[in-house]
Amino acid sequence: MRAPAAFALAAAALFAVAPLALTDFRLSLLAKYLCYAIVAVGICLAWGRGGLLTLGQGVFFGLGGYAMAMHLKLADAGPGQLPDFMQLYGGTGTLPWWWKPFENPVFALAATVLLPMAVAALLGFLIFRRRVRGAYFAILSQALAVAMVILLVGQQGTTGGTNGLTDIRGFFGYDLDDPVNQRTVYFLIAGVLLLLMALARQLIRSRYGELLVAVRDSEERVRFLGYDPATVKLVAYVTAAGMAGLAGALFVPAVGIISPALIGIVPSIQFVIGAALGGRASLVGSVLGAIAVAWAQTALSEEFPAAWTYAQGLMFVLVIGFLPGGLASLAGTLRRRRSRTPRAPDAPGPPEGAPATATASAPRLEVTP
Repeated sequence: MRAPAAFALAAAALFAVAPLALTDFRLSLLAKYLCYAIVAVGICLAWGRGGLLTLGQGVFFGLGGYAMAMHLKLADAGPGQLPDFMQLYGGTGTLPWWWKPFENPVFALAATVLLPMAVAALLGFLIFRRRVRGAYFAILSQALAVAMVILLVGQQGTTGGTNGLTDIRGFFGYDLDDPVNQRTVYFLIAGVLLLLMALARQLIRSRYGELLVAVRDSEERVRFLGYDPATVKLVAYVTAAGMAGLAGALFVPAVGIISPALIGIVPSIQFVIGAALGGRASLVGSVLGAIAVAWAQTALSEEFPAAWTYAQGLMFVLVIGFLPGGLASLAGTLRRRRSRTPRAPDAPGPPEGAPATATASAPRLEVTP
């Protein structure tokens, strides 16, 4: 009953306590943090259970965010009209062909999840089939993030360049400037987070979850048992990408913007740091860690803008080096260390009236050949 009770407690905190205790501004910030927490759920599955250090989740977050923002910008512009930035920088005066499918809301919603999963499936197939893992996999993930940012920045007329897609005012017919609609977006994000946590928990506790842990611990043994480790890792990687894409799609109406600065290497590392700090093998720990790091970034970067990036790197090094299980494993680590501490036995004193030799140790029995 621990998991249902924790789920009910989280639902009460998100749907009852937070809306009553927080102002509209703080609630919108929490909605932003919950989007990062959705990414952390996928990282918990791929890295915490599968051992895949995914340092490129910002790419999938951005794909989902841009897919949603493209539809919302077209809806704000109206039928037959170009988005505002295209009128300034587009040059041709016509809508690019690859923008046109995003006029359909069903296509846009499907693309927010399926497009990141398709890219992850292609990349993962090429990487895992060649048995690339460890640091090499992490480096390739970061290279993908860099390439994505360069591509977006270089297309000023079709992607908004360094500014990205900004000034998004509507969300499927609802005005995002209305506080009531902003609260509705928050409730939507909170519901999606709880749903994905429940889905990830079932996946982790299933036979596939056990197989994923086995691949992480001993890939060759799993291969000898007749399973394909590449397929097992690919499923986790694609699932995490889909969650990141959905988080990016929800981030757009919560914040009203998506830009290359939100999907590069630094945001990708921030996602991983949050999961590592809370406990990458724990769903609750990953979610709380992601929220805590996002809150710290908002609170501390205003006072120490230059030092915040260094603080992020220091947190990552300290957690990985000294507490690999994150804060979620702190209590268990302390219990294990306490149980391993040897206790000195209480030596009984000599009986009253006994000679002093009674307390001497017994002589050793030596056998000579």
